Amino acid sequence: MIPLLWAIAGVVLVAVELVTGTFVLLMLGLAALVTAGASALGAPLGVDVAVFGLSALALVLVARPALQRRFRTDRADGPVNAGPQALLGAEAEVVDAITAGDAGTVRIGGALWTARPLHDGDVLATGDPVVVVDIRGATAVVTGAGPAPGPRPTRPPLQGET
Repeated sequence: MIPLLWAIAGVVLVAVELVTGTFVLLMLGLAALVTAGASALGAPLGVDVAVFGLSALALVLVARPALQRRFRTDRADGPVNAGPQALLGAEAEVVDAITAGDAGTVRIGGALWTARPLHDGDVLATGDPVVVVDIRGATAVVTGAGPAPGPRPTRPPLQGET
């Protein structure tokens, strides 16, 4: 009966962790599940409490910080670069010509985007390499990627790149 109580407590703690997202209740739930296993193997009640305390302490002090580092979004090098803003600085190719008055189409990482030139007088022909300088709604603002002297400017990594 005691192992069942530990297992129920563990499952409830893990389920409640899904709402909080702090990883504390997850660690306590895992400790309760470990204790349920020890209790099922015949450990007396005093040993159960010690197993729970030691496993909870170890999980909170060792596993929780590692999980927090892994799932952290406010990293030292800035927030995670995601969404359309992740395309800033990306190289693209003109698919449909972009003229001063009309938008065209560019291919950015395999996806087609409507694009407008950065400068009003720019005309970009099909096949021209361009660089994304802004995203305005669902339209990429691009400029010609002509040969630049010196080292190439760095761009933020696209989602999935390292």
